[in-house]
Amino acid sequence: MAAASAAPLAVNGVKKMATTSQAYLESTRVKETKTLISELCRQFYNLGWVSGTGGSITIKVHEDSIPKPNQLIVMSPSGVQKERMVPEDMYVLSPSGSILSSPVSKPYPHKPPKCSDCAPLFLKAYEMRNAGAVIHSHGMESCLVTMINPLSKEFRITHMEMIKGIQGHGYHDELVVPIIENTAHERELTESLTEAIEAYPKTTAVLVRNHGIYIWGDSWISAKTQAECYHYLFDAAIKLHQLGLDWSTPNHGPVRNLKGVLGGVGNINMSVKAGTTISNNEIEPSRHCIVLDIEGTTTPISFVADVLFPYARDNVGRHLSATYETAETQEDIKLLRSQVQDDLEQGIVGALPIPSDDAGKEEVIAALVANVEAMITADRKITALKQLQGHIWQAGFQNNDLEGVVFDDVPEALEKWHALGIKVYIYSSGSRLAQRLIFGKTNYGDLRKYLCGFFDTTLGNKKETRSYIEISDSVGVDNLSDILFVTDVYQEAVAAKAAGLEVIISLRPGNAPLPDNHGFKTINSFSEI
Repeated sequence: MAAASAAPLAVNGVKKMATTSQAYLESTRVKETKTLISELCRQFYNLGWVSGTGGSITIKVHEDSIPKPNQLIVMSPSGVQKERMVPEDMYVLSPSGSILSSPVSKPYPHKPPKCSDCAPLFLKAYEMRNAGAVIHSHGMESCLVTMINPLSKEFRITHMEMIKGIQGHGYHDELVVPIIENTAHERELTESLTEAIEAYPKTTAVLVRNHGIYIWGDSWISAKTQAECYHYLFDAAIKLHQLGLDWSTPNHGPVRNLKGVLGGVGNINMSVKAGTTISNNEIEPSRHCIVLDIEGTTTPISFVADVLFPYARDNVGRHLSATYETAETQEDIKLLRSQVQDDLEQGIVGALPIPSDDAGKEEVIAALVANVEAMITADRKITALKQLQGHIWQAGFQNNDLEGVVFDDVPEALEKWHALGIKVYIYSSGSRLAQRLIFGKTNYGDLRKYLCGFFDTTLGNKKETRSYIEISDSVGVDNLSDILFVTDVYQEAVAAKAAGLEVIISLRPGNAPLPDNHGFKTINSFSEI
């Protein structure tokens, strides 16, 4: 293996400079990572992801003592037979992308070694997402799925089991993958990939039209698992498309054609979106999607105030004590500590200092309980509280202590909108977990099959206009007026209207009175929509 010289040298847009000792470059950790990439490339070749010398893999050299941003990078070369690569063919890069070591040249017919053309894009994923590994696949599924609709800027799918394999997603969530346009040279994709990563903070992949996909994860296992799930979902979408079925809706029902007949393979290209008027006196709905609030809109305020909140308050101590050592609860405690510290600095009433872990489990829990009770009493819409409440309620639903409640007109309306092809989302101050729990086990059964996705305050405060613009970006509509938002809160209605959404205020028993001359359309039942 040739060690890099000390002088900088541009190679495929990556600066080449030796900054690490030769001894470390030949260490067991580095060798193991090189071997792993060789093995994965052979596996991916057999899957059709890296054939014809296309595609590439990069993995960071994991060291517990070294923060991930400072770990070395091992990268497969470009223009080589991926199934025949050996560890000695790999490049080693510094965290900033400087080449530290490169493979030696091989005799004819092998080409001179060349670092992957994907290097600048890999480095962006490392930099912007703190990834531990990145996979670039040319799998046929990832290419074809971008060609079904040449104008689409996103791939969307929901209610598929394999979505659960994508970081941060569950079965009932809508998976959204941005699509960028291909270029003649790989490195020219860097800017559009960067923009896609910035625009889609939850995504772990970016599709390149007519080309392939970039996928990253916290580790090589995470990246590989997600890559397998993405390819499965793309393949499923293609097959559903061939059958005339809509993969983007919860029930994956037949696509409607221009005559209002349920579509099949022969008339897939005749399908129309919601919002189109058709010729046989059947009128498609004028909205692309509906976003619903929960408390006071789909669900009585009394259920939240008199059932959920008391259950969380009465069980917070028991829950924290029983799950204290789990990673989930430790993350909840971390968020609460941060929130309480901010509250103390701002002089929020009810905020009490939380002792360090050295004070002992019981002391910490007692302080947490006192703060959580104060937050619940004040009905604070903060992520730290909502996340913990969601985990407490999850146990309650699993133990059959809790059952979600919706107004009688809600199930029929959800079913009707679903049949019309209108996508329905939930936006609530409660966590996404809590939302799924409420609709997953209601007095009318599991209603999640009618819902395409869930938004909570991690997206933004419900009284801020920017939050609704973020939602419009996520649901993929061109005109914000194509979204109907239904809420019981006047301030939320004002913010959504300012963003450009159509807004209706829900008048339900127990809801707060509205200001005089508020100017919004109101309803007493979803049947009026």
